[in-house]
Amino acid sequence: MLPAGTFNETYGQDTAVIRTPLQWLMTILGCIFLLAVPLFAGYYVTYLINYVAITIIAVMGLQFVMGYCGLVSFGQVAFMAVGAYSSSILTISYGWPFWASLPASGLIAGLIGILGGSPALRIKGFYLALATLAIHYIVIWLVMELEITGGSTGLHPPSPTLGNFVLNTDGRMYYIIVPTMIVMTYFAKNLTRSRVGRAFVVIRDNDLAAGAIGINIFFYKLLAFFIACFYAGIAGSLYAHWVQVVHPDQFLLTESLFFVGMLIIGGLGSIVGVFFGSILVRLLNEGVLFAVPALGAAFPALPSHPAASISVSIFALIIILFLIFEPRGLAHRWEIFKASYRLYPFSY
Repeated sequence: MLPAGTFNETYGQDTAVIRTPLQWLMTILGCIFLLAVPLFAGYYVTYLINYVAITIIAVMGLQFVMGYCGLVSFGQVAFMAVGAYSSSILTISYGWPFWASLPASGLIAGLIGILGGSPALRIKGFYLALATLAIHYIVIWLVMELEITGGSTGLHPPSPTLGNFVLNTDGRMYYIIVPTMIVMTYFAKNLTRSRVGRAFVVIRDNDLAAGAIGINIFFYKLLAFFIACFYAGIAGSLYAHWVQVVHPDQFLLTESLFFVGMLIIGGLGSIVGVFFGSILVRLLNEGVLFAVPALGAAFPALPSHPAASISVSIFALIIILFLIFEPRGLAHRWEIFKASYRLYPFSY
């Protein structure tokens, strides 16, 4: 659907992601604004955008499994850990540059995801969720026990370099993290509109019908799991070289639950929903951190460190409200807004 008075004249225009001059203008201005943020924003804003961008990459991978293929996975954070440790080991122990370890970590996470997902994807529903939980605990146990991962001490990956220029600040890493997020989003958007993306949706809607029309269900489920793990590996690699420390305590199961909640809030089966859910939840967490001192002053009876419990409680409440009142997430509200804008000045 296009704004009133706008028409497509070729098939290429009809299938393009960006189709109108206004969309092109908004896209170009948005990219320029994103690239200029570190020049005028403070340290905290730059840090927060980096954190949100890494989260978006990880949640976008999970969207392929849950939103498009209809599977349930709680192992996304475990594969972030695989990517983080893989990139750290390649740069520390084998001297690889960051630019080579970044895609390699995604591939390693994807291959390990295939190894773990091959038996797990032959089941579905509640049993698949339990299988991904098992994968999470196995991965975390391995990184705790293996000597090459540093065990409970962890690793300290180096900062990326570009010639003699060391990218060792939030502002400098911003120009790696945000462009990577944009590229991964572009790839995800196009993949969902391809034959592979359509196969994912058919499997999600009715896997029996998908098998009846000749779709290899196991292959496409495994492909969705590989893509999700690849995205998680890329996010883990960026995270490791950004914070320059990798430790098992950074990859907790609760973070996987937050990722699933982000998809519910943003909207399953929508790339833009990944942005809505990730941004809202991360801003919520940051807002709780700022609100806790005020709550402590107003209610002295509260525990001295209630931030974590308050954040989880508010997150749970928001999930319940979305499941009751807007199960299709913020992406559905966004589609309604776009439809009303495109139909203006008509009311229907």
